[in-house]
Amino acid sequence: MQIEHIAMYVNDLEKAKEFFCTYFGAKANDGYHNRKTNFRSYFLCFEDGARLEIMNRPDMEDEKKSLTRTGFAHIAFRVGSKEKVDEMTVRFRKDGYEVLSGPRTTGDGYYESCIVDFEHNQIEITV
Repeated sequence: MQIEHIAMYVNDLEKAKEFFCTYFGAKANDGYHNRKTNFRSYFLCFEDGARLEIMNRPDMEDEKKSLTRTGFAHIAFRVGSKEKVDEMTVRFRKDGYEVLSGPRTTGDGYYESCIVDFEHNQIEITV
């Protein structure tokens, strides 16, 4: 069994697409627009075949997002080496993103760094 894709609603669809393409090498499809509901989405494909659907519609709810909320907590990207984790963490910090932790080795053995994206979603960068 394999997860086919994960989806998330975002406030700024174009900015989200650019974020994942710029920092994680995603390739976006041409997008989808349902004119009846004004639902819009992109499928973002990553090098290993993983897919993330980013979506937007006018009637979304946007409650405050605590980083310890129930439900999906973060999305993690494996970047291949400690050096790449370090490099990406420096880049995110330089580009003005909040670095929550790391780079560090966690108690369960992961080498990781965690940042918060422009919509307050936690992103984990790991080996």
